[in-house]
Amino acid sequence: AGLIDPDGFIYVVDRIKDMVLRGGENVYCVEVETVLFEADAVKDCAVIGIPHDKLGEEVAAVIVAADGHGPQSAEKVLEHLRSRLAGFKVPSKVFWHHEDLPRNAAGKVLKKDLRDLYS
Repeated sequence: AGLIDPDGFIYVVDRIKDMVLRGGENVYCVEVETVLFEADAVKDCAVIGIPHDKLGEEVAAVIVAADGHGPQSAEKVLEHLRSRLAGFKVPSKVFWHHEDLPRNAAGKVLKKDLRDLYS
């Protein structure tokens, strides 16, 4: 998926399958992940869409905590996200994953596995 800015420049934002359709709003996972990686509490993360009865999907973050952090850091992480993202892009669910995120041979996070685990 991509965007065209007012000057006609094209930006590739993310793969369409890495987009969460939340009640008619498009949330690009990579945008939320980029902001998550800025937080001190986050060692690794992935953003996924999980089923929601009314919205279709909701935004969820799966976080591997940095040393000295964990679920007790959730509110700080959410405050950081709220300060940098539109409200509809802020994850409504945050899951703290207690091991490395599953990855394929190329090093890409296996988001389907995470959706299966957390949906």
